[in-house]
Amino acid sequence: MLLAELEVFQSRPIAPTRRVAIGLTVLPTSPAPGFGGLLLGGIVAGFVPDIDPDLLDDLTALTRQLEAGQRIPQPRLRHRLQDDRIGLTSHRHRLIGTGEELVFELGQGAPEPNVLGAVYAAARIDIEHRSAMFTAIRRGLRWRGEIGPRLVEHLSDSRPTAAWATHGYDPVIWALGILGLGSEGSERDQVQYRFRELLRAAHPDHGGAIDAAAQRITDLTEARRILLHG
Repeated sequence: MLLAELEVFQSRPIAPTRRVAIGLTVLPTSPAPGFGGLLLGGIVAGFVPDIDPDLLDDLTALTRQLEAGQRIPQPRLRHRLQDDRIGLTSHRHRLIGTGEELVFELGQGAPEPNVLGAVYAAARIDIEHRSAMFTAIRRGLRWRGEIGPRLVEHLSDSRPTAAWATHGYDPVIWALGILGLGSEGSERDQVQYRFRELLRAAHPDHGGAIDAAAQRITDLTEARRILLHG
């Protein structure tokens, strides 16, 4: 199942002017960083090892400027962002849920424009979710390893988020399962009541296992947040 997608257009290697443009975007943002944030972070993690190390400081600075909504003079990282896609080559990057895990399907192309495409795509996200997107991107900049399940955990930096994300679960379905609610039991009062009931049961003072209590309480809290705030 397709969970997120980004299309990046870039100039051919022989072109005298290096250019990049953004095409199709399917970047869900909730719960943060969303499947969209995981894809953008995965694109960055997949291509950043091949970027000139001398450009990494500028790239990190660019993420901070875009997160703050600043206007960006062009070019950056030797590439010019544009809307016109004529003469540019398309490369698509996808995040797929198999029911067992998340799979990154990264396209081809030069590393700099693909990373820039992910960064500029994050800048187009609404301000409420933009920060989480850029946090995932900067985690991707630090990643050196396999583009797989461990990367998902690193990008989300949250055990409960990784729990639903790693397995490709719908976060709402995951949250309902954690709280033991059916789809008809997601009214605010029902969520709050069930949360408090299970929280008491999970606490070590009420018989909850000490070594599992912290994770259980974290899961319950994340499930409540998903159902009440999205």
